[in-house]
Amino acid sequence: MKYYEAALNTPSAEIDIRCSELEELGVNGFIIEDEEDFRNFLENNKQYWDYVDEDLNAKYAGVSRIRFYFTDDEEGERQLKTVLARYPECVVSTVQDSDWENNWREYYKPIEIGKKLVVVPEWETVPEDGRLPLILDPGLIFGTGSHATTKMCLRALEKVAGPSMQVLDLGCGSGILGIGALVLGCEKCTGVDIDPKAPDVACGNAALNGIGKDRFIVYAGDILRDTALVKRLGAGYDLVLANIVADVIIPLAPKAKEFLKEDGRFICSGIIDGRENEVASALKNAGFAIEEHMHEEEWNAFICKTV
Repeated sequence: MKYYEAALNTPSAEIDIRCSELEELGVNGFIIEDEEDFRNFLENNKQYWDYVDEDLNAKYAGVSRIRFYFTDDEEGERQLKTVLARYPECVVSTVQDSDWENNWREYYKPIEIGKKLVVVPEWETVPEDGRLPLILDPGLIFGTGSHATTKMCLRALEKVAGPSMQVLDLGCGSGILGIGALVLGCEKCTGVDIDPKAPDVACGNAALNGIGKDRFIVYAGDILRDTALVKRLGAGYDLVLANIVADVIIPLAPKAKEFLKEDGRFICSGIIDGRENEVASALKNAGFAIEEHMHEEEWNAFICKTV
């Protein structure tokens, strides 16, 4: 079935007024694209990223929008005409009804990473090519294997992962890195993320790979502020992973060293071009020697060893 989508541009300060007026005209349900909210969100959470996609910036540039929908039938057309009589500036288009919840899956296919791994969405068939499958349902949390920062971390893990290793994944998201470490032979992984959804998502993905909570456990919290959580995590890890951003890795570096055993390694990524020297300096000041500097697209990653 088709629907009519109407978009009404409006100043941010007038959104509530416009929505009330539209409700009086019989409109129920809105999608609000508020530039002010978007800018405030970026400003208040900028410690979690160094890069915002230009297409996303363009979408929210200049004006806020209210989107609403009408069915493609006699009643819907009547409602639409009523709204257009009041707001002739509305931009109207038609959209086709679809299975929005599942159609995004068609864009995720198996991804070969490095020499050993293949990341496989759970709804896809595992390739029979000898690679180690890492099965994943990415859902709404970062970590699908398609981003350059994640690929570099997994390639780094191929080089350093080994039997009996204990791993700590800081900012674990979907769990892809920790699960990758276990698939590559490590013994146990502990994950941490500030997103309260992460424990369920990451452990669910681990289960898809036959990995239980005896080998993979995830906590929600902020290790830069939660001293009780830091104490709970303990120390003596062989590997610490952090695919985050430069502004988090820099203060995290000394803590990462405290989590590690002697001769442990810290793999960090998510470092946008232009910040790599700053991060490298922070790593050295924290007591790390940089073994390898990896670069892909506009991102950087480091494999470091305690000294």
